[in-house]
Amino acid sequence: MGAPLSGPAPGPAFEFRVLGPLRVFKDGDELPMSANRELAILACLLLNANRVISVDRLVEAVWAGSAPRSAWRQVAICVSRLRRRLGAGVIETSSPGYLLRAPDDSIDWLRFTAMVARAREQAARDQQGAVTLLREALALWSGSPFEDLRGLRYDVARMAEWRLEALETCLELEIELGRHHQVIPELLALVAESPFRERVRAQLMLAQYRAGRRAEALRTYQETRRFLLEQIGLEPGPALRRLHEQILRDETALMRPPAQRPAPVVPSQLPPQVLPFVGRDGELAGLDAALRPGREAPGALVVTGPPGVGKTTLVLRWAHARIDWFPDGQLFADLAGIEGHAVLDRFLRALGERDLPADHAEKVALYRSRTARRRMLVVLDNAGDGDEVASLLPGGAGCRVVVTSADPLDDLVARQGAHRVFLAPLGEEAARELADMLVGAAGTALGPEAVTDLVATSCGNPLSLRLGAARLRTRVARV
Repeated sequence: MGAPLSGPAPGPAFEFRVLGPLRVFKDGDELPMSANRELAILACLLLNANRVISVDRLVEAVWAGSAPRSAWRQVAICVSRLRRRLGAGVIETSSPGYLLRAPDDSIDWLRFTAMVARAREQAARDQQGAVTLLREALALWSGSPFEDLRGLRYDVARMAEWRLEALETCLELEIELGRHHQVIPELLALVAESPFRERVRAQLMLAQYRAGRRAEALRTYQETRRFLLEQIGLEPGPALRRLHEQILRDETALMRPPAQRPAPVVPSQLPPQVLPFVGRDGELAGLDAALRPGREAPGALVVTGPPGVGKTTLVLRWAHARIDWFPDGQLFADLAGIEGHAVLDRFLRALGERDLPADHAEKVALYRSRTARRRMLVVLDNAGDGDEVASLLPGGAGCRVVVTSADPLDDLVARQGAHRVFLAPLGEEAARELADMLVGAAGTALGPEAVTDLVATSCGNPLSLRLGAARLRTRVARV
């Protein structure tokens, strides 16, 4: 037996940490990073990983508005040094600047933002799961990022705001889960860290009140009021004043645990896949690239091509393979012979709505509200025009829409920013493979010429292949 074939050796594994002192690990070993200019450039590229960053932006990151005339040349020198340290293929030149290629999970900042986004979506149906995700995300922080890099001060402010909002959301969920005693020390520290954030002070007051420390809650309000008047000359905001009045009146609503939200309906309407399935690797990869979670969603993705070319088969193959990307449900409608408003009614009922408004515009608004915070897939098969598709586009950035149509739907591309995939017939090799699988044992009885003729007459159209193969099998069965 010959030696097994081996593929190309995998590239080095990188881990980039920016949620604290900037650290780079290559195959588990930390790389020395000391020069401030190189650190500023690397930090800027990491915060914008897999996107082109202009040289002007890198100059600003390094010199913060006081760049010398040689700044562009010095940036190029720093990038060259970074390339030698990191290895080939990590930083690419791409007009008008540079691009750092790295998997999202190799950068702690991107892992953090992805986990926070998932937690916010999950909070409506699973508060404890959302808290667990948020705590895992917050644990990635090990200090203050980029303390000595003035050119990244706005990035640092944005990152700090993300962290504070994530922590506030986590503490709010934990208070709702009845952990008011446990969160009080953390809230006291957070008030000291960010004294102007009234949301944190309200959380502290509520936690103190629920813990039976009413006097402390009232004192927290008085301290807040005094601080705001001394610092900026303003009274606390309406939400904080309302909470203070509720505590003064001992309103029972403050102690009542929040009503359990009903679990959202998760529709699963995808039809079964059409099997066997061959080829289309490039098209499936294209759907992955366009519809992957975490990226800006197109208005819709249109798969267009002649009748029978396999548009629906391709979309269902992809949808079933990527069903985990859409945990909040999958909606499907065959638009052939049915009006868009009837499909909208079906979708709303599938999402748990019973009392539907009579006005069509109100239905569209309700549909978009119900999908605004979900990660859902909507498949619209056999669309005739862009107008009926437009009213069925969901409202959430986490939703994805795939449309199949024999028409290229130019109006949907122009008005809604839809992407488009033109599906061609199968190549000869894939068509032959599909024909052999479809004809099966009947091919032996009929001879190889029958399958060859079937492939030739089908011209790579999968539906023609399937119909022809079915006729061949019927002919053999009747003999």
